[in-house]
Amino acid sequence: MTDPRAVELEAILRGSPDLMTVMETARDLALPEWLIFSGAIYQRVLNHLTGRPDNYGIKDYDLGYFDLDTSYEAEDAVIRQVATSFNPPLDAMVEVRNQARVHLWFQMKFGEEYAPLGGTEEALERFVSPLFAVGARLEVDGAMTIIAPFGLEDLFAMRLRPNPRRVTAGFPRTSAAIAKRWPEVKIEP
Repeated sequence: MTDPRAVELEAILRGSPDLMTVMETARDLALPEWLIFSGAIYQRVLNHLTGRPDNYGIKDYDLGYFDLDTSYEAEDAVIRQVATSFNPPLDAMVEVRNQARVHLWFQMKFGEEYAPLGGTEEALERFVSPLFAVGARLEVDGAMTIIAPFGLEDLFAMRLRPNPRRVTAGFPRTSAAIAKRWPEVKIEP
């Protein structure tokens, strides 16, 4: 039986013209194990649930993929390819990252250790909160795959709580930013 929240999530995502453009283009690029995740997904749901415009608060579209070639040059080539695949303003808003490389720069940027990932989906399990840990991919046949390792309950309950599988120092900063833009979100310490 299909989770009614997954059906609702898919309808919300399909109802966003900009997001669908990003997903259709990402599908056509055929990057290995690609997913759109983080704010591009959860912020649209928060906007829908709170009656805000579709693109409210959307700063970028996180596009993750997984390639065992972890060289900077290989990722840079993909970044350039992706940027030329979009028209403005999306060309500057799609942030593509090889999830196989995250462990190489994460500690320097965020001050926390980050073990290598085994795939793009695994990255979702390490997000700051289950609310953020939702990804989507548009398949070649037009079907939408939704990945949510913690489920969709927190997202639709507008509940922000720390990731129970990974303690991170980023939760206070992130929760403050969410509270500013979506004060309706319930924040649990």
